[in-house]
Amino acid sequence: MTDMSIEEYLAHGGKLSSPDNVPPRYRGELLRLMASFVDSELAASAGFADAINDAPGIKSRIAAARIVMEKADHAERVLALMAGFGVDTARYEGVHPWAARLARETDIGARRQGGDMRLSVFHYPLEGWVDSVVMNVLQGAAAVIQIAEYARVSYQPLAEVFRAIAPRESRHAELGREGLARIATSEEGRAAALSSIAYWRPRVAAGFGPAGSVRYDVLARFGLRHRTNEALLAEWNSVCDALLSDLKLN
Repeated sequence: MTDMSIEEYLAHGGKLSSPDNVPPRYRGELLRLMASFVDSELAASAGFADAINDAPGIKSRIAAARIVMEKADHAERVLALMAGFGVDTARYEGVHPWAARLARETDIGARRQGGDMRLSVFHYPLEGWVDSVVMNVLQGAAAVIQIAEYARVSYQPLAEVFRAIAPRESRHAELGREGLARIATSEEGRAAALSSIAYWRPRVAAGFGPAGSVRYDVLARFGLRHRTNEALLAEWNSVCDALLSDLKLN
């Protein structure tokens, strides 16, 4: 099969199941998608680790530790698939300082930094427990939506991994919502939460990418995307509006 005929096959819902039968352009886009997810999960795990010691109680510490562990596990699962494409996984894990963050006031939009493929939101630092919970709630809601999209990718082994980890990412988001509900019961907690929401919401939103993305069209032809950036962002905004309204944090 030529690259063009494979592209037509993928555009009509076809699936690929092995590194041996993917065309070069598809391989590049697939590896980019996987690298972005792996880098984001490793950065999220490393950044949230410090929040464990900020947690106000044992249950909160356990929830934070669970998120840290499982995000690292999710990265490992996708990294194992990348190994099938020749990626040196042992070297990969030590390439970037995953816990490194930019200054709090920095504004990088959706831009990647250097060779690090993490979402831009994971370049910003967390400041204390309330800030960590708010970030987890907003980014957790985004992750649930994005992973549902990735669970439909045309590379079947990757789709299966995303379907397997989707319930765990949903649980991470749920743990965040439970924590934020407790925080919102006090006036001091509400004030701190509102300040963090104002900081994190635009930064999480940037992770959905620009409207009218040219790359989306390429990914859609390969079956690596099915919904536009605008559609995913609109769903996330709706979820966040409903959640924050329920907690009277809107």
